[in-house]
Amino acid sequence: MHKTAFPLLLASAGSTLAALQVDFGSTSSTKAAAKDVAFDLMSYYKGNQSGGILGLLDAPPPKGLYYWWTNAIVWSTMLDYWHYTGDDTYNAVTAEALAAQSGPGLENPFLPANWSAKAGNDDHGFWGIAAMQAAEVGLPSPPQGVASWIDLATAVFDKMAARYSAEKHCHGGLRWQLAPLSEAYYIKNTESTAVFLNLGARLFRYTNNETYAEWAERSWNWLSGVGLIDDEFNVYDSTNVADGCTDILGLQWSYGAGVLLQGAAYMQNHTTNSTTQQRWQARLTSLTTQTITHFFPNSTLVERACERPSKTACSWDMVFFKGIALRALASAAQLAPSFGAANHNVTRVLRTTAEAAAKTCDGGERGRACAFRWAGVVEGEEASEWAVGPPVEVNALAAVMGVLVGEARGLATVNETAGGQGGGEGSGSGSGSGSEGGSGDGNSEGAGNGDDGSAGASTRVGMGLVLAGLLAALL
Repeated sequence: MHKTAFPLLLASAGSTLAALQVDFGSTSSTKAAAKDVAFDLMSYYKGNQSGGILGLLDAPPPKGLYYWWTNAIVWSTMLDYWHYTGDDTYNAVTAEALAAQSGPGLENPFLPANWSAKAGNDDHGFWGIAAMQAAEVGLPSPPQGVASWIDLATAVFDKMAARYSAEKHCHGGLRWQLAPLSEAYYIKNTESTAVFLNLGARLFRYTNNETYAEWAERSWNWLSGVGLIDDEFNVYDSTNVADGCTDILGLQWSYGAGVLLQGAAYMQNHTTNSTTQQRWQARLTSLTTQTITHFFPNSTLVERACERPSKTACSWDMVFFKGIALRALASAAQLAPSFGAANHNVTRVLRTTAEAAAKTCDGGERGRACAFRWAGVVEGEEASEWAVGPPVEVNALAAVMGVLVGEARGLATVNETAGGQGGGEGSGSGSGSGSEGGSGDGNSEGAGNGDDGSAGASTRVGMGLVLAGLLAALL
């Protein structure tokens, strides 16, 4: 977590006519609203302009506001935007952005020297997932000289698998940070292993390589074995190597549950063994049911660990979590449309959340900037002092797009292009069992203080006095 809360950018009230206009009963109206939100989101991106950094909204802190990993979420969201709406307006800039952050080379995939010293396994995994999405939705090949999307995704997975294989503490799981001199190196946060599972499940579906399925099973078993997923399918934040991974930090975040249930949906979708498929379907159903119960009071998504009516303790990176969770739920509904009552509930909460989110989109210069807190609309609160900015637009776009899940094309595999046509991209032949080697991640001598803004942002509140301070502020 950032040491301070995110700066509050006030959403000045816009006129009623300027507010986001959408009829969620109409596909064309919903797509038009998504187009408006996508435009507003991409208006914040200056990376392809003079003085900007290709692929990034801004320089990571302390120079800028947005940590490196959050940009992977922006581009994943834009890939889903094309997937759900068919609007390819931003495909070229998305491909350029991913390519710019993709190297150097397959030896160090998505570990650019400027940012890798403070990278976490979760950060690395989210960039790998973005490349995997590019392959799944059929994004045109990256610029010449850059590896294919599927080869980049496979290379990230192989790096993470090598780190997992080399792990000697707590019988598995991935550490939060890559740098041994970082305090966070001694924390195993759920999200690092969750994104690894998610990426492996996607690769399993794409390549039909059973090794990826084995890694997904192994990852789930470790998370549940140490108690990061409990018997009620609550998903907790992290544990610590120092105490043998016996003490669980009990904060719950929507994106952790979302990334895991999406991975379970991929596994349920592609597994052919009936016993294994039933196991993943049971996991998917139970996890989805508990996620909706915990995070969707009144059927509207709330980031309960930090979001409150009168104030928020959510840092900028935490603000991104809702969008990740919503896109994961929508993806699960597409991948596993027949997983029982839980699927019906997904459709219901996606619609209710979209309606609530859209009602907050009445601020800013254009009169349609969206707000972070959506449950307040249900509770009758004013939105005029809720923060606005790129992560809030990411969330709103995810919310609006979730209603369009039935419009999405089929995802590509190695043998099929997106939409179900033959002739997919790449070979996806990696097994995830290779050795990282001496030049693997460039982080063996890295240093950090544990407050580096990786995707495991929540862990920075805890394992010590900072957690007590945050909880006191929330109560």
